[in-house]
Amino acid sequence: MINAPPPPPVFWPALPALLATLPPFTIPVVWTGERPSCPHVYIGAAPRLPARRSAATLGPHGLALHLAPGDEGHALALIAAFLAPETTPAATAPASRALLALAARVAPRDVSVLIEGATGTGKEGLARLIHQLSPRRDASLVAVNCAALPEAMLEATLFGHERGAFTGAVAAGRGLFREADGGTLFLDEVAELPLPLQAKLLRALQEREVMPVGATRPVKVDVRLIAAGNRDLAADVACGRFRADLYYRLAVFPLRTLPLAERIEDLPAIAAALLLRRAREACHGTATVPIGWLTPSTVAALIAHPWPGNVRELGNVLDRALVMGDGTTIDTHDLTFDTPFQPRNALPRPLQHPPHNPALTGAVRAQEERSIACALAEAPTRRAAAARLGISERTLRYKMAGIASRSPGFPREMRLQ
Repeated sequence: MINAPPPPPVFWPALPALLATLPPFTIPVVWTGERPSCPHVYIGAAPRLPARRSAATLGPHGLALHLAPGDEGHALALIAAFLAPETTPAATAPASRALLALAARVAPRDVSVLIEGATGTGKEGLARLIHQLSPRRDASLVAVNCAALPEAMLEATLFGHERGAFTGAVAAGRGLFREADGGTLFLDEVAELPLPLQAKLLRALQEREVMPVGATRPVKVDVRLIAAGNRDLAADVACGRFRADLYYRLAVFPLRTLPLAERIEDLPAIAAALLLRRAREACHGTATVPIGWLTPSTVAALIAHPWPGNVRELGNVLDRALVMGDGTTIDTHDLTFDTPFQPRNALPRPLQHPPHNPALTGAVRAQEERSIACALAEAPTRRAAAARLGISERTLRYKMAGIASRSPGFPREMRLQ
């Protein structure tokens, strides 16, 4: 650990160009003509380090950079991450900056927002930014992953319950809607909500009130809802897996996050923000700790990777590199990827699948419908039918909804069982 005070600041002549590249919500940096008014960023020439490599440290005095020739790119990314609020996603690609601009535009408007995108593309981070830029910023942001909650507890978790409403309810529960009263409720993986609960969520949004489990009177709530999902909800609506009326209530202002491979210009900024976050976690505001420095060859290797796991995979790779390396410099030999390396511009290997056969697909679908109908007719409950078929009750519900949309003659009593 380096506990000595940082050297007097020697400001980089290229630093003014940083101001034009910062995210649109970065804290103001005033340029006086000689040096910027950011006294906690110290930049000096590289000391006698091995191979004259650059280094960065974070401590009580702020961010200190010692630069070797040719390392200006990562230095700019670290400075941008250091100056930006922690709630601002790192973004330099035009598409990402346009997305942040849309988020800033909708944040002051008290309307529902639907964020769609693949896993690991920053949907929750975008939701937190919208909350932070909204008039509700001083109230709570309550986030919940709908797929992580047991189906039997979803209603009580969202809307609350009275004491004795069900076995084990020894005390009343407020529920997430009431916990977020006055603030924002973020529902991740909203597509996993069962259809009956979707109807209750729709009523809560329309009437701005919830009915706790076991209660006889509704409770008024003032909540802004932001929903997210990694599936195409419009396609789920077409297949009968998601209510159309709820979809249109959620998608007042739809946003879509992009995979990391489609905005690879963001990677240096995101990597710098992740490394700075790890240093802040280790610093605790008192000690001086090194920040992993990405060499130009390391940045090139990261950019060449296809990133099927998106930003989450990038975080895993950087965390492993910090463990495998010395903690100060991250070289290419410190990188271990979650997936086999394949350049992003390489041609995909052709899939060895047989040609599509519509007749076979129809036959398989018909056999599935017969199996489901038979299981529903013979089993006493839908749960027992799902167990007989070897699938979950939620999967059975989705399949029944799809069959009902394709086959109006599907027995009504089986659809409602």
